[in-house]
Amino acid sequence: MLTSLAIRNIVLIEALDLSFGDGLGVLTGETGAGKSILLDALGLVLGARADSGLVRGGESQASVTATFEFDALPAAVRGLLDAAELDLELGEPLIVKRRVKADGGSKAFINDQPVGAALLRELGPMLVELHGQHDDRGLVNPRGHRALIDRYAGADNAGVAAAWSAWRDAESQLDAARAAITQAAADQDLLIAYLAELTTLAPVEGEEAELAEARAAMQKGERLSGDLEELRKLWAGSDSALATLRSAGRRLDRIAAEHPLLAEALAALDRSVIEAGEAEEKLERAAEALTHDPLRLDTIETRLFELRAAARKHQCQVDDLPHTMRSLRAQLDAIEGGEANVEALEAAAAQAGAAYRGQAEALSRARSEAALLLDKAVAGELAPLKLDAARFRTAVTRLSEEQWGAAGMDRVEFLISTNPGADFAPLNKIASGGELSRFILALKVALAEQGGAATVIFDEIDRGVGGAVASAIGERLARLAHGGQLLAVTHSPQVAARGGTHYVIAKSSQGVVTRTSVHLLDSAGRQEEIARMLSGAEVTAEARAQADRLLEGV
Repeated sequence: MLTSLAIRNIVLIEALDLSFGDGLGVLTGETGAGKSILLDALGLVLGARADSGLVRGGESQASVTATFEFDALPAAVRGLLDAAELDLELGEPLIVKRRVKADGGSKAFINDQPVGAALLRELGPMLVELHGQHDDRGLVNPRGHRALIDRYAGADNAGVAAAWSAWRDAESQLDAARAAITQAAADQDLLIAYLAELTTLAPVEGEEAELAEARAAMQKGERLSGDLEELRKLWAGSDSALATLRSAGRRLDRIAAEHPLLAEALAALDRSVIEAGEAEEKLERAAEALTHDPLRLDTIETRLFELRAAARKHQCQVDDLPHTMRSLRAQLDAIEGGEANVEALEAAAAQAGAAYRGQAEALSRARSEAALLLDKAVAGELAPLKLDAARFRTAVTRLSEEQWGAAGMDRVEFLISTNPGADFAPLNKIASGGELSRFILALKVALAEQGGAATVIFDEIDRGVGGAVASAIGERLARLAHGGQLLAVTHSPQVAARGGTHYVIAKSSQGVVTRTSVHLLDSAGRQEEIARMLSGAEVTAEARAQADRLLEGV
């Protein structure tokens, strides 16, 4: 609820600090004292347009700070703050501040964190529900009527929302499958041609690397062929170095037994022959590996060209060509098997649609039943509020299928007729300012605990009425305020007497300077103010006595 309001340099208010509690608080004062200024100041923190004309004359800027405290932060408020990435610790008050400059422009803050005015406009109705002479928000706004009747009916529309989401998902899958088949069928000839080309090419994963390696080896062989031929001549033939070593080994073998050194020489020569033989073998293998075969090289290069051309065509790597082949086959298979898949998805979508319709129609019936009960409850409140000739109706109408959604298939709107025989129309199209406020009060009483902001403000709901009607208004305001917070700007002593707290708004002048002030009244002050409201300019003893009777009567 709203716990404090600090105003600086707003029109006639130089500096004002107010504290508020729960229950019914009333604000009274003579006409022109500045009650509207107080509401304009509060409107700034609720997102109203920042008018530089609100800045007190001679000052450079004005500011308003409102503090709200909650036992538990409402989920809607928490969601909005989280979406705006604003941190609010558990149990921490919500402090909304607005500054307005005399030369234009404004700044807004939530708990000292800068925010845009748009966020305040979205947050404001969640914090304060304001009903005034020209109200176009809260209960008057048809956009909120469906949620109100759902809460009144005790209907949980989460199941409808889930069914709607499931139906939308099923329809999306069906649309995607149909689009895929349409696209695939249009591309079928091209897919067949592509698959035939790749099937003929028969790419193998890793083939490119093997071919590139073989081509590189052949190119090296072409470059080294001369050197390898010269080496072959040195090692081959009867007069080659290896043949000479072997001949020397045979001669030395015949005489090695004659001296130890000859035996050692033979052993060394044998080792040389062995290593030379190994070298000859490796040279032969190298020559074979590096053999330059122009025809084979041409075949390899042609294959590489074909593979890489296909990869460019399909915008993939050469090693991914086998996967591309499988993908093409799958697309062609999808064309053949797609109709069966579409049939299954059509059945699933139809089933999801039927489930949604079933739940939405059940919700619609609950709304229609609740609408009759609400109409009866509101009708019972109208006569005491001097709305005897008025009629109230909750219109629950079926939307076209294109307008169905997560909240169901109905439009809900509160309608009134203020005169016998007159047509029903939206609240704000027919009712005058005072009538509208009393209709809102009747609705609020009938809806009782069915949601709304934690703080409710009625601005001059009693305009143009008195006596028993004013008493009825006061009694209903007090009933609504029980367990919550309700503030009423009033001219009625019967309403003022119902207040748990009473503030008086006064205007004073000193020379050319005029100021508006607000004071919390004690018991004696309440008696005097209510007596003034009863008698006018001169407070009489009879007025004080009547004020006492009003205060004692509550």
